[in-house]
Amino acid sequence: MSNSLIEIKNLSVGYNGKKVLEDINLEIEPNDFIGVIGPNGGGKTTLIKAILGLIDSWKGEIKFYINHSEIGYLPQFTPFDKEFPISVEEVVLSGLTGKKGIFKKYNSSDYQKAQELLKQAGIENIKNKPIGQISGGQMQRTLLCRALISNPKLLVLDEPGNFVDNKFEHELFKWLKELNNKMAILMVSHDLGTISQHVKTIACVNFHLHYHKSNKITEEQLENYNCPIKIIAHGDIPHQVLKKHDD
Repeated sequence: MSNSLIEIKNLSVGYNGKKVLEDINLEIEPNDFIGVIGPNGGGKTTLIKAILGLIDSWKGEIKFYINHSEIGYLPQFTPFDKEFPISVEEVVLSGLTGKKGIFKKYNSSDYQKAQELLKQAGIENIKNKPIGQISGGQMQRTLLCRALISNPKLLVLDEPGNFVDNKFEHELFKWLKELNNKMAILMVSHDLGTISQHVKTIACVNFHLHYHKSNKITEEQLENYNCPIKIIAHGDIPHQVLKKHDD
């Protein structure tokens, strides 16, 4: 029996006859915190969809040693019908559907767990508000609470910094560090400079996947991995360090 939560072996996948990922190999183990980086269109979200079972593989396999209900997922964008009569708290509780089924009622401990998560996310004061009346940042926090309420063994985050302000982004990574003590985290981000401060290892995805067993990565390594992304340096004055131009 493997110690891994998920094993991806020689995976190739795509859409409409076009291959997006080729020969992907990756193991996700308990308490991993993997940052997934790469250019737009490089296949980062496709990798997540394959792990979640939302698309079929063309070649290779994904072995699961956990149930799909033990994977929490925060998507990059989630279209909601703003007229649909559902509250913030009800959205969070809907994260239990995979474990309870569609028609099971929520109990007092479910409501207590939802309240605790909403408090941690700083939005307990809007729990009864219709989702059509909340901001993008509040929606992102709500969906993170929904991903966590089932106590997943793996938390998958697709660009979790979208729509959140700088204050909550700091709180978010602090929260993720605590969560990583009891679950593995796979996080997609376009900002290597930010995530390298928080993740344990890095996977560069651009058609192929190169796994780097460290949270430190150089521009030379990115070039070798064929992973063309920007490296941002954070300091008192935000700036980007660029290569010298040829004369």
